[in-house]
Amino acid sequence: MPILRKHTGTRGETKIEVFFDLVYAFAITQLSSRFLLDHLSVERALQAVLLLAMVWLGWSYTMWLTNWLDPGHISVRLVLFALMLVSLVFSAGLPDAFGARGLAVGGAYAAMQIGRSVFAVVALRGDKLQKNFERILVWCLASGTLAIAGGFQHGLVREVLWLLAVSIDMAGSVTGFFVPGLGRSRSQDWNIDGHHMAERCQSFVLIALGESIVVIGAGLASGPSIGIRELVAIVVAFAGSIGLWWVYFDRSAEVAESVLARHPNPGSLGRSAYHSIHPVMIGGIVAIAAGDHAIVSHPNSSAGLATALMLAGGSAIFLAGHAMFKIAVWNVTPWSRIVAIAVLIAFIPIATGLPDLIVGAVAAAVVLAVAVTDPLLSQRHERSVNAAKNRSAPAAAKNR
Repeated sequence: MPILRKHTGTRGETKIEVFFDLVYAFAITQLSSRFLLDHLSVERALQAVLLLAMVWLGWSYTMWLTNWLDPGHISVRLVLFALMLVSLVFSAGLPDAFGARGLAVGGAYAAMQIGRSVFAVVALRGDKLQKNFERILVWCLASGTLAIAGGFQHGLVREVLWLLAVSIDMAGSVTGFFVPGLGRSRSQDWNIDGHHMAERCQSFVLIALGESIVVIGAGLASGPSIGIRELVAIVVAFAGSIGLWWVYFDRSAEVAESVLARHPNPGSLGRSAYHSIHPVMIGGIVAIAAGDHAIVSHPNSSAGLATALMLAGGSAIFLAGHAMFKIAVWNVTPWSRIVAIAVLIAFIPIATGLPDLIVGAVAAAVVLAVAVTDPLLSQRHERSVNAAKNRSAPAAAKNR
């Protein structure tokens, strides 16, 4: 059975890949429900961003692997199971990643990045993609060494070493994984299946949105009672989740998938719009989920800076990521998102003195406003284009 995946243009993610994602659903839960909420602070939030980057890179590099190699092949399937096991260890250590479990997290991250690359180099012997994975392996050896070294350290030193590891893995694709003597990989040579990559990234967005629903429910369940304020809080939080889903999935996701599938250089667009930009949106969703938990579990509280940053700031981060996504895919200026981001940023200083429920309601309303205006703006744009075409048609006919 050939190990390379057949790019039919219609085949999407496989059942084993969906099974693989379950571990990363657990990882997102660990980050939002355990790590971020247990000891909320600015430093904790920055650490959560670093850990989310490690989670994303572990998942994303595997997504690229299964885009090129067939998950139905027995050896690829066994590697995915092994990666799941290591990812489970990695995810279990996340709540105490900057404490006693640092070596488990750093070691598991290194094992994922290096082990996956070693397998690809061996499996692709004689194929033109082998050189690509040889370069990736060199970069992963560097990042993996730093990840393990960080596990042996403490405090700021661990943070810096892990930040360097993440930076190496993020920069690798941008530089074509350049290695002296091995050359550089070209995005034109990354013959990816656009439908598959888009579907896989959409699945990760759904994982993050699913976690937001779980967090909302857990916050309601943890309270002493379910009264009017709690019901209002869950409606506000749930409306915000609907807004996030609507902005991403109502129009953009499916159309962007078609654009990626037909793009003359899908490797380049996949790297920018999906590999690099999607974690920004996911980070915003995770922050909002943590804020939703706060307003549902304590609906009578007044918002502090941390809650305001999670709800309003998280919404701004999500919309900024989606704005970058639209620019990368369609090269358009998403003014509705830019205006919404400005409103949310301006609202943060005001939000710190308001009740949690009001802050959550305003953040959700801004996201929903973007979702509602998107179809209206699109229809207006289409009417303008059609009107311009109609005006030019008589002139063209007259010239003939």
